[in-house]
Amino acid sequence: MCNKPDNPQRGSRERYQLADLHRLMARLRDPDGGCPWDLQQDYRSIVPHTIEEAYEVAEAIEQGDYDHLPDELGDLLFQVIFYARMGEEEGRFDFTDVVDGIVRKLLRRHPHIFPDGTLESRNTASTALDDAALAEQWQRIKAEEKALKGAAPVQPASAMDSVGSGLPGFVRARKLQQKASRLGFDWPDTGAVFHKLTEESNELKEAWQRGEGDPDAMEDELGDLLFVCVNLARFMDLDPEQALRRANRKFEQRFRTMEALLQEEGESNDGFSQREFAALEELWRRAKEQQRR
Repeated sequence: MCNKPDNPQRGSRERYQLADLHRLMARLRDPDGGCPWDLQQDYRSIVPHTIEEAYEVAEAIEQGDYDHLPDELGDLLFQVIFYARMGEEEGRFDFTDVVDGIVRKLLRRHPHIFPDGTLESRNTASTALDDAALAEQWQRIKAEEKALKGAAPVQPASAMDSVGSGLPGFVRARKLQQKASRLGFDWPDTGAVFHKLTEESNELKEAWQRGEGDPDAMEDELGDLLFVCVNLARFMDLDPEQALRRANRKFEQRFRTMEALLQEEGESNDGFSQREFAALEELWRRAKEQQRR
């Protein structure tokens, strides 16, 4: 791909500005001499890249890698510029519409900060809204916005109407649960969720023991188990996606340590397949212990 130009070093020369990024995007999408890959893209084909770049921003923050965070944020910004350029080419919208829309939306959703709905206005009141009042205000304004657009009445047909179907699974599960909880449909406490977790785990095991001839049943039970895991994360005020990424990193680090241990013993990665399960467990234990030290 040819859509990532080299960035000048800080202080080495004049810094590029947002206008330069717009010019670069226009060149990449220019039918006369533009980048073949960029010219082939459309809204749908860019979506996986947008999701990936958003996760890489999250990864840099979780790792405390702030030196590379500007680069990851730049990749994410480039996705917005890409969509805006395609919208401009089709006469639908441009980057100015994107900026204007988000500024107006945030002014509207923060009346406690901008009482007149303008950047110049200030709230001089000494009382501040608590978290619950802010959340209620936010949801009310969002519902009013949908009513004005004609997308749905202020009181939607279902509380779930506003939860996008295209969200990642864990994100959508949490939002669905939060919507239900606001209406009073929720577990009484964390202990009840743990009980349900055990129940769903047993049901998944039973589906597996019935045989592998019914993958739909196993997938259904696995989905129930994961949904309860999201519930548990919500009750513990944890992000399940972040927790899974943390587990991924931990597994990768331990596996790399296992590879190093094999190399110390004069073996290659083929050594995994040549060992019994008990020997692999011992290798895993040694890797964990080495990481702890």
